[in-house]
Amino acid sequence: MGIKTSAEALVATLLAHGTSLAFCVPGESYLAVLDALYDVGDRLKLIACRHEAGAANMAAAYGRMTGRPGICLVTRGPGATQASVGVHTAFHTSVPMILFIGQVRRQHQGREAFQEVDFEAMFAPIAKSVVTLDRPEEISGIVAAAFRDAMSDRPGPVVVVLPEDVLPLEFKGRTVNPLTMLRHGPQPHQVEEAARMLSQAARPLVIVGGHLSELHGWQALAKLVKQAEIPVAASFRSQDYFDNRHPNYVGDLGFGKNPALVERIRDADLILALGSRLGDITTDGYTLLVPPEPDQKLIHVHVDPKELGRVYRPHLAIRAEARLFIEALAGAGIEGAEKRRNWRRALRRDYEIWIEPQPNPGKVQLGEIFASLNALLPDDAVVTNGAGNYTGWLHRYYQHRQPGTQLAPKSGAMGFGLPAAIAAKLAAPGRAVVAVAGDGCFLMAAPELATAVQYGAPIVVMVINNSMYGTIRMHQELHYPGRVLGTDLENPDFAALARSFGANGVTIRRTQEFGRAFKAALKADKPTVMDIIVDPDAISTQITLSDLQNTLSAAPAAAKE
Repeated sequence: MGIKTSAEALVATLLAHGTSLAFCVPGESYLAVLDALYDVGDRLKLIACRHEAGAANMAAAYGRMTGRPGICLVTRGPGATQASVGVHTAFHTSVPMILFIGQVRRQHQGREAFQEVDFEAMFAPIAKSVVTLDRPEEISGIVAAAFRDAMSDRPGPVVVVLPEDVLPLEFKGRTVNPLTMLRHGPQPHQVEEAARMLSQAARPLVIVGGHLSELHGWQALAKLVKQAEIPVAASFRSQDYFDNRHPNYVGDLGFGKNPALVERIRDADLILALGSRLGDITTDGYTLLVPPEPDQKLIHVHVDPKELGRVYRPHLAIRAEARLFIEALAGAGIEGAEKRRNWRRALRRDYEIWIEPQPNPGKVQLGEIFASLNALLPDDAVVTNGAGNYTGWLHRYYQHRQPGTQLAPKSGAMGFGLPAAIAAKLAAPGRAVVAVAGDGCFLMAAPELATAVQYGAPIVVMVINNSMYGTIRMHQELHYPGRVLGTDLENPDFAALARSFGANGVTIRRTQEFGRAFKAALKADKPTVMDIIVDPDAISTQITLSDLQNTLSAAPAAAKE
């Protein structure tokens, strides 16, 4: 059968671009697209989610994991506004995504019709582009351009608005095949200058980050830095960009940084930023590298020219894909390895001390549990998380060994871990997938557990349950001591809740109970929720709640003395 309608042309273009999985919450504004998808169910699987935020987060996670745009379809008004959190996460995490939004009929626009929103105004700050389909013959070209835009330069989300009345109209154009993606490599003189600067440096540090395409050069980077004796750190939530077991890996620059690594960065004489934007979390509020011209020499390699000089004025700015730059730099060679050996060893030693599990209050020792995942999970396991202090234990003690194994929101959004895990398991059924969530984080996305059960995604969900919004409670105690409000949580029985969905549920109250239960969860044929009861005093990896309170309560007396 030939393509008859605009909706069919949209679906045909998705297929032409290799789309095999899409996420949605169905809506009457794009019924024609749903009908077109019905005929291609054997080639493009549509996952109906329970909330638009969940659907959009799944699409964002898919984009991060695969390097291909995650596809999400939602309806106008409430559907789009609820999906916006996933668009925001995709934007800040630099992952390709396309959000299709059903819209009111063209003749009704501008009248504040039912559920009408000006999507170009709404999404402009958090999407790479927003385009509205006004003419049916344009739809295939618009979708093809959306794929290219989502993946080019710094990847990100693209929003395509679909007026309801356009979708059933006759399509008279031709479907557009994938457009050619431009590749950006470094100039020879830039590579030579970078090699010279690195050869002269006594205390250099590589900071890796960016997006999935940057990951493809990690093996070449591993070989290069080993020969040149240069340590490597991961920017915020980019720990899977470099094998954490490699002798040159020295830690991550997320929340709760290793204080020893912080001091080493201040002492560094050269920073090579590969794909990283060097944002405020990575740079500790722009203090480790002080803009506009940091004390350390800076070589900044980024595929998007808009990121070069945006915050920092690098000594050497190179527009290039990190992989192509690394390969060229390996050919140029870096001298002086011997003078850097002790520097690299010292940073690695700092890291190895940092990841030794430290005790926390209570019968559940989170350091031991997350360190045990290194032995319990295969190298290609995917680990996801949302936002909260609980992530500090995961990021500190778990070691990523392969690219594409960390799905974490650089937007700092709660509710990401569970949907991300579902997307990962559906995209790669043969891989182990574990979601780590706080109790507040989990309940923001708990309805998607039904999605996991319905579509057969046997993920493991570790709920770190301390009955509070831990991060905010910590900040309350720091800034408004003794005036706690809005951060205590009365939780359901998460294990029983899981069983009500048709999943497995287990409660962990002691560290010793975890290993056997986790192994069983990995082998299960349906999702498992592990309700891990944590002492509220274990507020973070570096300080307890009681220590925090005692320190603050003692401060006024000390000041009087």
